[in-house]
Amino acid sequence: MGAPEETVAASPDNRGYYARRMEALLGLAAALLGLRLAGRVLGRWRARRAPELLAWGSSLLAYAAASAALAWGAAAGWDELSFRVYYLCGGLLTAPLLGTGSLLLWGRRSAAPAAIAYAGLAVGVAIAMPVHGTFREGIPAAQDHLELVPARLVAIAGNSLGTLAVLVVAVATFRRRPVGNALIVTGVAVAAVGSALAGLGEAETAAFVTVAVVLLFAGFVSRR
Repeated sequence: MGAPEETVAASPDNRGYYARRMEALLGLAAALLGLRLAGRVLGRWRARRAPELLAWGSSLLAYAAASAALAWGAAAGWDELSFRVYYLCGGLLTAPLLGTGSLLLWGRRSAAPAAIAYAGLAVGVAIAMPVHGTFREGIPAAQDHLELVPARLVAIAGNSLGTLAVLVVAVATFRRRPVGNALIVTGVAVAAVGSALAGLGEAETAAFVTVAVVLLFAGFVSRR
């Protein structure tokens, strides 16, 4: 009889290694999907020159960039640069640009210059904000690395106003676009849940991002 085979259990380090790689792949998949759908929305903007499509396409681009930073942090470990990109694109830009698109759809043309000014402010905040603390595994929590003023306060204001604009416009134009508005509001809700559950890890957040991107895209291009 031959010698009994030895069963080698996977070490915690190996399990952690493969889990991080899976999280990175899911984050990358969400980024590529967001980039692809953003390209389709911007393609429609080039054909129709509807300003809301430009704002919505830009919001999907920001979401894709945040997902890419998520994949970067999962694969190589979070650091100050990946956190700044993630916070700028996901925390400062996505929701306000989404709200801008809704306002433009509603005919509020003054939203465009306001959004451009806000985007410039957001980029300046993301570059200049002091980042402190040690980065560990998992998505960094803003309160652990940023002061309330200005970075977190700007994000709170931008996200609140952007989300409020989406909801107000959805209610006001629901009879004209019931399907599109329902999809957009559902996409915003899924994104909000994903942000609230970010502490679960990159893989779970990437899954929420993927679902939110698909719902938002469907709402943007819906004619009903």
